[in-house]
Amino acid sequence: MKTTPFTDIHIALGAKMADFAGFNMPIQYPTGINQEHIIVREGVGVFDVSHMGEFWVKGEKALDFLQYITTNDVSKLEAGKAQYTCFPNGKGGIVDDLIIYKYSTTKYLLVVNAGNIDKDWAWVNEHNTFGVQLENASDRYGQLAVQGPKATEMLQLLTDADLSAIPYYAFREWSFAGVQGVILSNTGYTGAGGFELYFPKEHSKQIWDALFEVGKDFGLAPIGLGARDSLRLEKWYCLYGHDIDDTTSPLEAGLGWITKFDAKDFIDKEYLLKQKAEGVKRKLVHFECQERAIPRCGYEICDADGNNIGNVTSGIMLPTTKVGIGMGYVQTAFAKKETIIYVKIREKLIPAKIV
Repeated sequence: MKTTPFTDIHIALGAKMADFAGFNMPIQYPTGINQEHIIVREGVGVFDVSHMGEFWVKGEKALDFLQYITTNDVSKLEAGKAQYTCFPNGKGGIVDDLIIYKYSTTKYLLVVNAGNIDKDWAWVNEHNTFGVQLENASDRYGQLAVQGPKATEMLQLLTDADLSAIPYYAFREWSFAGVQGVILSNTGYTGAGGFELYFPKEHSKQIWDALFEVGKDFGLAPIGLGARDSLRLEKWYCLYGHDIDDTTSPLEAGLGWITKFDAKDFIDKEYLLKQKAEGVKRKLVHFECQERAIPRCGYEICDADGNNIGNVTSGIMLPTTKVGIGMGYVQTAFAKKETIIYVKIREKLIPAKIV
C-alpha cells in the first residue's frame, strides 16, 4: 500500500488502518466513528486527504480543453474560485467527479479522487488534442481538510490571510504556519464548513504540529475516513465508486446542475441531451428508514409487493440522530419525495421514506 506523509502519525495515535484506494489510511481513531462525526459537526476535526490527486493544466488552450472534458461551464470561473464538476466517459457514465481551481485563463489545478488518479491521468492525456501542458503533481502534495464550525477561527491563528474574506468555493495561495505557498481552499466534503489545505509534502509534519498546537483550545481531533463517509452521506454528497461511477450518468445521479448544455460542447453532450429529452429510467434518491435499521451498500430496494426497483449505493446509521439513512438508484416512478420504498434486509422489507 501507498502511504501519506501522515501515515506514521496515524499509527502512533492508535488509528485503525486499512487499504483505501491503494493507500494505508486511518478509518477511525480510538475515539470511534460516532464521536468523530459529532466532533466535526459541533467543533473541529482534521482529515488526512493527502491521497487525493492533483493535476496541473496549463497553456493557451487550457480553458477549451477543460470545457470539452468536463460537464460544468468552466468559463464562468473567476481567478481564485473553484468549481465542482465531472468527467463524462463517452458512454453516458462518469470517469470521476473533481474540483477545478482557476489560477488564470492559462493555469488550472484539478483535484481528483485517490482511487481514480491513474485512470483520470490516462483520460486527460488521451483527450489532450488541445496542446495543453499536463502535470501529475499528486506525489508532491500533502493535503489536510480542517472541518467544522470552529475551523475558520482556529486556522486564522496560523495565517495573516483573512479567511473570512474567502467565500465558499474560493481559495488563496498564502503563507500558513510558516510555510509559503499553501493553498487555503474554502471547500470540504462534510457540510460542516472549514478549509482544505494543500502544501508541499515536505512541510507536512510542520503543518500538522502547528494545527494541533493551536487546536488545543478548540478540541481539535484527528478524524478518520469512517466519519468522513458518514458526514458526507448526512449531507447527501455522492461518493465515487458507490453513488456514481462509469455506469451512472450525471442526470441519473442528480448532477444536472453541473451539466451545462447551453454553454458549450463536451464529451457525451448529445447522449445526455437525448437522455434528458427522453427522461431517465432511474434516479439516485436519498431516504430515511422508518424503522431502526442500517441500509448497507448493495441491499435491494423494493416496492410494497417485494419487487426489486433498485439498489442501495450508500447507507449508515447516523451518529447524530440514530436514524438509518441511505442513497440508492430506483426506478423513476418511485423517485418522488415522500414516496415509501422498502429496503430488503435479511429477507425483511424495511420501510424507508424518500427525502
